[in-house]
Amino acid sequence: MSTTAELLKGAAELFPGEVVTSAHVRHFDLPLGAGRFALITLDNGHDHTKPTTLGPQSLANIDAALDQVEKEAADGDIVGVGVTGKPFIFAVGADLKGVELLKRHEDALAIGKGGHDVLKRLANLAVPSFAYYNGASMGGGVEIGLHCTYRTVSAALPAFSLPEVFLGLVPGWGGCTLLPNLIGADKAVSVIIENSLNQNKQLKGKQVFELGIADAIFEGADFLEQSLLWTASVLKGEITVERPLIDRGEAWDQAVARGRFIADGKVHGAAPAAYRALDIIATAKNGDLQQGYDAEDRALADLIMGGELRSGIYAFNLVQKRGKRPAGAPDKSLARPVTKVGVVGAGLMASQLALLFLRRLEVPVVLTDIDQERVDKGVGYVHAEIDKLLGKGRINQDKANRLKALVTGVLDKAEGFADADFVIEAVFEEMGVKQKVFAEVEAVAPAHAILATNTSSLSVSEMASKLKHPERVVGFHFFNPVAILPLLEIVRGEQTDEASLAAAFGVAKKLKKTAVLVKDAPAFVVNRILTRFMGEIQNVIDEGTPVAVAEKAVEPLGLPMSPLVLLELVGPAIGLHVSETLNRAFPERFTVSPNLKAVVEAGKRGFYVYDSGKPELDPEVAALLKQGDTVLTEDQVRDRVLDAVAQEIGLMLDEGVVAEAQDIDLCLITGAGWPFHLGGITPYLDREGVSERVNGKRFLEAGVASVPA
Repeated sequence: MSTTAELLKGAAELFPGEVVTSAHVRHFDLPLGAGRFALITLDNGHDHTKPTTLGPQSLANIDAALDQVEKEAADGDIVGVGVTGKPFIFAVGADLKGVELLKRHEDALAIGKGGHDVLKRLANLAVPSFAYYNGASMGGGVEIGLHCTYRTVSAALPAFSLPEVFLGLVPGWGGCTLLPNLIGADKAVSVIIENSLNQNKQLKGKQVFELGIADAIFEGADFLEQSLLWTASVLKGEITVERPLIDRGEAWDQAVARGRFIADGKVHGAAPAAYRALDIIATAKNGDLQQGYDAEDRALADLIMGGELRSGIYAFNLVQKRGKRPAGAPDKSLARPVTKVGVVGAGLMASQLALLFLRRLEVPVVLTDIDQERVDKGVGYVHAEIDKLLGKGRINQDKANRLKALVTGVLDKAEGFADADFVIEAVFEEMGVKQKVFAEVEAVAPAHAILATNTSSLSVSEMASKLKHPERVVGFHFFNPVAILPLLEIVRGEQTDEASLAAAFGVAKKLKKTAVLVKDAPAFVVNRILTRFMGEIQNVIDEGTPVAVAEKAVEPLGLPMSPLVLLELVGPAIGLHVSETLNRAFPERFTVSPNLKAVVEAGKRGFYVYDSGKPELDPEVAALLKQGDTVLTEDQVRDRVLDAVAQEIGLMLDEGVVAEAQDIDLCLITGAGWPFHLGGITPYLDREGVSERVNGKRFLEAGVASVPA
């Protein structure tokens, strides 16, 4: 059997680029005369912008620190051991860059086993151990604390989570086993499954305490000082930590069943991580920790060697790295500052945009529309949303007053836009209407002002073609709901100049959006792919496949919602409009469904009614449908849909709509909520052999979003 040190040494050799975390041990006397104490501080030597991670060498350093304090504890030289992090960071988990490099199951097993062997030592010391969650704590960082006897948390802690399931892993260093045994299975399912699958939702310090993960909570300013005072009181017996009795009966089984229901709703059985985590939680019911750790090791190794995790890490890197440094963006020094924003239109989309610009840029924002009633309604919407933020305590009264004062509405564009640096239109999706609006804005806005369009499918170049200065027009396509979906497709028209493009990217960064540079091609990226995807579903329904079969066929993709529920969200009329736009551009691939047309003409909001709480085909829609007699199986439908999507992405890359396949995936993840475990779409198409079947080649090189050969 290899020792822990040998396991970690072998793993460290596979990962030469690790940012190594040190485990510094210092000693001091606790207050209240409680005795000598050893404090281990985890620190990678960088500031808080480079959070502390746990690669194999980092684990070896913690192991060495534990060698020292274990001896001191056994010799009676210390009364307790604490673990904390550098300022603002406790530890954010395993170093995923190292995980990507693993090629063999036994190396993956060593990572799991090595982590367990080190962290278990915290629980087995001859003295009590304490974790002081002083800052961001995720994954393996959280698990360090779970192995300790006691835990405190900072009220200022901004982010605490076990995000592994979100990425395609399980909390594999004790998380699945220890957390349910600490706080009960139901709360553990919320943290491990529900929060992870809910876009990796983070807990704040107060929630960590309320869940019972931490035994005490202290303010951030003197967190460590207060934690040590509390530690002294615990060690002296002045404070006794009471923990609730865990229900190991039916409640445990019900919690696991709830977790399966959540996982089914989110990934439809298409991704294994959530189910593996739930199996381990179910096993942990008997309180046998070692049995749980062994199950975690096996699950971790299997998942590390699976495509889902590799796609998850790929997706994570896209959002964290590529999303922050957009491919093809001009030099930011070319961008002019934006000190006032104009919004043409005061409908719901325009009002959402006004609110976003107001909150992020904190500059004057002025709305215009065709009558005073609409203008007042738009400004009223923004004011009401600011009041909601105030009511939730997200902003104070002073800021609410300041923001409200910055938003105004006028009828006269000359009055509103004479000193605006950036004007965005969000009017009816019709070329003639948009050209007229831009002509009016150009006549009154300053010569340097950027003119942006929120069009979802029309040509930006054509929109700008009749202007004196088409070079300052740029596509700025947001996704609904604007406050939630991060993607912003920045569309470069044929005449758009570098300075205007740089300004657009500068604004996108301030809006905290994920900007992707897109060529001015019909429907850009997300709407083009979704329309081809939906169009193929619609085609098989029109040809004769039952609606339920067509919908169920794509469930294995684990999409956030079924195609026809998505259509309802978008609005059938908008779906029809985009399909007509694309049909004009590419009639050989994009169809206009006569059934969809009939649904829109009948004024229906979608295909379903929800009388029973579940979506059921609306009888009135069923009566409208005219279907052929070609009935496909679920597998045949799925093949057809995926082939269509693979073909479309291949053509888009050939046309240069975006720089690389990575940008397609980034768009689908951030603009359409496509799952991390697919890596967007191209890793899935590669993994399933669709890319080669349709295009004769993979979208991504082997080893990118897949296990290296």
